[in-house]
Amino acid sequence: MAKNMYAEDPDFKYLCVDQKQLMEDQTQPFDGKKNCWIVNPKGGYLKAEIQSTKGDDVTVLTEDREEVSVKKDTIQQMNPPKFEKLTDMANLTYLNEASVLYNLKARYVMSLIYTYSGLFCIAINPYRRLP
Repeated sequence: MAKNMYAEDPDFKYLCVDQKQLMEDQTQPFDGKKNCWIVNPKGGYLKAEIQSTKGDDVTVLTEDREEVSVKKDTIQQMNPPKFEKLTDMANLTYLNEASVLYNLKARYVMSLIYTYSGLFCIAINPYRRLP
């Protein structure tokens, strides 16, 4: 079996996603017709699941188990878990504001500060010294 030539490099963790963690994240339950993003009144977006639709009003259940009624136009589609912590966001199925911000945050939490969007590299300053 081929040995990973970067396995010994302590700085490699800043460039590549841990495969075990990624596999766990990519196997989360998902329903493309129900899972969505809604605007968080405090800023940003919340993960939500559509419960019912009545005209232009949609009732969703947020990840905090709170039932909220929102307008249909404000809901943004969510990408399937197979796109979790994607290196190049140009490959996202739904390239909307909520999905881009979520991907950047998920990568930042894992100390993956470099993300691409097509030809452009996005670097998020971790406000700490990296090797």
